[in-house]
Amino acid sequence: MLVGEAKLAAEEWVLREGSRLPGLLGAFLAGSVTTLPDGKPLPRSSDVDITVVMEEPPPVKTGKFRFRGVLLEVSYEAVERIRTPEAVLADPHLAGGIRGMHIVADPSGRLGRLQSEVARNYACRRWVRQRCRAAHSMAVGRLQPLDGSAPLHERVTAWLFGTSLTALILLLAGLRPPTVRRRYVVVRDVLHEYGRPDFHEALLQLLGCSDWSRSQAERHLDAVANAFDRAKCLPKGDFPFAADISDAARPVAIDGSRDLIEQGFHREAVFWMVATFLRCQWILHYNGFNESGDRHREGLLSMLGDLGISASADLEARCRHALAFLPRVMKMGDAVMAATPEIE
Repeated sequence: MLVGEAKLAAEEWVLREGSRLPGLLGAFLAGSVTTLPDGKPLPRSSDVDITVVMEEPPPVKTGKFRFRGVLLEVSYEAVERIRTPEAVLADPHLAGGIRGMHIVADPSGRLGRLQSEVARNYACRRWVRQRCRAAHSMAVGRLQPLDGSAPLHERVTAWLFGTSLTALILLLAGLRPPTVRRRYVVVRDVLHEYGRPDFHEALLQLLGCSDWSRSQAERHLDAVANAFDRAKCLPKGDFPFAADISDAARPVAIDGSRDLIEQGFHREAVFWMVATFLRCQWILHYNGFNESGDRHREGLLSMLGDLGISASADLEARCRHALAFLPRVMKMGDAVMAATPEIE
């Protein structure tokens, strides 16, 4: 399917289904689909992100599902978070999406006015630095020690996403979109472009996969896929990412990682592989599959062991290491900003 056809399907969903949502104030498409030419085939591992703006969003996003043959991901945004251009410009996750959004519904004209103002000021150094600082604060919060009684998958998730924010800071500094699954691929491009491939290696070392081989990544992805296929069939309770562990989401969660490995980015694929395994483990834990000897839990422990995390003390040490590394990331971010000509 072509990108343009996928956009039309997403627009149809908004007009037919989204418009029925109570309190809908607008809707837009964001993410990679807004940057690709309409005549280009949509990658098999890509979905189309739809953001629905509401006064009071429901507590759980709709998530991923297929509509007219397109994998859509619907999330909700409270109008309060995008009420002013300044609030959006300071937000590391919202600013890029609002700047490049493809507006589908905007009855009051609010989204169009907001997009114009955000696009005009997006590359101002003041706002770029503010977004980097906000991501830094998020990383600090994520990397604080968790209660040792919390389930392993919760503690590792905090470390994993806190550590990955080091890559996000540099993406923001280089005016790149804050992608998630391909975060380490895009930051590699940024650092190679600015002549600092060594710093990319440092980011991978921080994650613990700088010395992974392709076969190692493939072996662990097989374990992730097995856990995924088990977890997708189980009750998911109130898990906020339940729709990401489903048949519809498999092309993104599993095939997307396999594509990265085949493209030679086996180390850069590790972040999302671990994130997916942890989400599967949440569901398995919820359903009582948390005993020693469970093959999926053992698969997760094997992956963590290859990342250098074999005990709680290792995880705590990695959090401290990531926190200590953050000043270097901010300094590199300043260098990237200084070398990015679009920043005013």
